[in-house]
Amino acid sequence: MHSQHFPKLDISTIAPTRNALHAYSQILGAWLKDYNTKRKHWWHASLRPSLNGLTTGVVREGIDFEIELNLRESVLQLRTSTGAVLSQALDGQPALVVADRINGFLVADGLDEKVIPASNHHGENIVAFRDYSPATAGTLGCVLHSVFAALTEFRAGIREETSPIQLWPHHFDVSMLWLPGDKVPDQDPDDEEYADKQMNFGFTFGDEGIPEPYFYVTAYPLPNTFPQTSLPAGATWHSDGFKGVVLLYKTLSQSSDPTAYLLELWQGLLTAGREQMLTITH
Repeated sequence: MHSQHFPKLDISTIAPTRNALHAYSQILGAWLKDYNTKRKHWWHASLRPSLNGLTTGVVREGIDFEIELNLRESVLQLRTSTGAVLSQALDGQPALVVADRINGFLVADGLDEKVIPASNHHGENIVAFRDYSPATAGTLGCVLHSVFAALTEFRAGIREETSPIQLWPHHFDVSMLWLPGDKVPDQDPDDEEYADKQMNFGFTFGDEGIPEPYFYVTAYPLPNTFPQTSLPAGATWHSDGFKGVVLLYKTLSQSSDPTAYLLELWQGLLTAGREQMLTITH
């Protein structure tokens, strides 16, 4: 087991930078949603970890290209199959400015202007993030790297199907699904969103319900006995807005071994899920 570095976060200062990165990730996600081949549970529309931050992976639409949010250096980097490279500094500019820079670069490299995602034409993303901090972006990138690494280690020991480890541009949260293969009774089996039993292991930098970074674990459908599952100190059962287990990031960062803590929490809940959610056949 490799212990990861989970740096302390000043939750009073991260919001402008987090909000900027959220907006930029949505620009990248629009390309994935519109042009990647659809996969179940919308896996085609999410960003994946890269060495320095987040990436679209290869997008194939007329010309092949990849866009990366390099959080380590606060730079958007775009590479195409023709060898063209764009490097755009991120300094809190409006998301629309970033989208226009990407669009113009790709069109100049031979992409048909008609395939630009419609959402990237919209003018509502005109807000500048004036307190954006490249140093904070680097710290948030370090957090994401450590979360991705811990989830990768956890996922490696799971024998059932799991989703990719991904970042959702819409909510700017990291997520991995456990899919044991059982179906939810009385649901259309072709509608995987509602038919697949699942657990979701995730992390977010905060939202309207919990305005600070936290880890979460949810189960669908939720077993009646799941809230009675034993939890390590610091993790709590949450029922306001959603039902699941919550671990505040600040609690984890104070642990002597954050990776071991996370793996213990996730493994305990996965074991409970196997016991309480799966159909037993004889």
